[in-house]
Amino acid sequence: MTNVLISGASIGGPALAYWLRRHGFRVTVVERARGLRPGGQAIDVRGPALEVVERMGLGDQLRSFDTNMRGMNMVDADGNELFSSTTHTLSGGDLASPDVELLRDDLARMLFDAAEGVEYLFDDTITSIDGTRVTFEKAAPRDFDVIVGADGLHSNVRRLVFGPEQQFISNLGMNLAVFTAPNFLGLDHWQTFQQGNVVGGGIMSARSNAECRVYMGFNGEVEFDYRDVDAQRALIAEKFADAGWVWPTALKHMWEAPDFHFDSMSQIRMDSWSRGNVVLLGDAGYCGSPLSGQGTSMALVGAYVLAGELRDNPATAFRRYEEILRPYVTANQDMALRNQERGGAPGDDFAEVVNSLSLPSC
Repeated sequence: MTNVLISGASIGGPALAYWLRRHGFRVTVVERARGLRPGGQAIDVRGPALEVVERMGLGDQLRSFDTNMRGMNMVDADGNELFSSTTHTLSGGDLASPDVELLRDDLARMLFDAAEGVEYLFDDTITSIDGTRVTFEKAAPRDFDVIVGADGLHSNVRRLVFGPEQQFISNLGMNLAVFTAPNFLGLDHWQTFQQGNVVGGGIMSARSNAECRVYMGFNGEVEFDYRDVDAQRALIAEKFADAGWVWPTALKHMWEAPDFHFDSMSQIRMDSWSRGNVVLLGDAGYCGSPLSGQGTSMALVGAYVLAGELRDNPATAFRRYEEILRPYVTANQDMALRNQERGGAPGDDFAEVVNSLSLPSC
């Protein structure tokens, strides 16, 4: 039986674990966090990714987690409404589409629960990879036939096997913090965003209005330690000190939020997603940035394609995985750059790009 090690237990990793187990592989997932990470943005499952979830038999469960947004409004720095919409939202797009918007941690938990017989090594990380031999920070060294980096924008596997992050990352000049707070605006399946040239963001109700997710972002490149959460909070507090609107209240909740997350909006572009018996999945190999609105969908589709190729053509799996997926990935990454030029708004090409891949029948 083929032994596969997956680094990362967010979206791509558990999705791949599901399909590999279904195809008869032995799967281990290593995750640096002590358990499934809470929090994160509202994310979208669209196009072929919806079909992937349906083929997993999880379509109804996915839709049960839908944020069920009724609409949104945009305000200025003083809170005056600039416009309102009950047909589109900034986070989810067209409300009449079949797309499903849900919280990242709800999807992560759903995928985690779906795959039976997967070994998880939480609170651990890979320290070296030498052929099939993998050493861990805590667990004993082991051998694996295939090693998958599904460990995000700052992938440890990518660093160990392909080299420093700086070779592959492109900062798009925008930065975003996301965290959970009480629904202090009393939003009812609604989101409200502030328009700003340098700093801005928004607040959306979540979990049947029991809480909200707060988005606070600013433009410009900034140096920061992606592991130093306290310094990241201080940076947001500094940027939003004089931003007005409801940000003083949001900042108070930020300091108490257990799931605060901050990062730059960046892309990862690589000439190849594999080397030897190591392959990258999702943001680790082809991050499109939140500006694409497609990071989750690319990870779900990538997991399905990679697992199918490993089952059918193990000798050429990585090459076929890339041949099938790269046009779809490139189209989505290029769309993110166009969205950036449009100030973050998707263009008329959005639906075409989202649906630009026909799933193989793996």
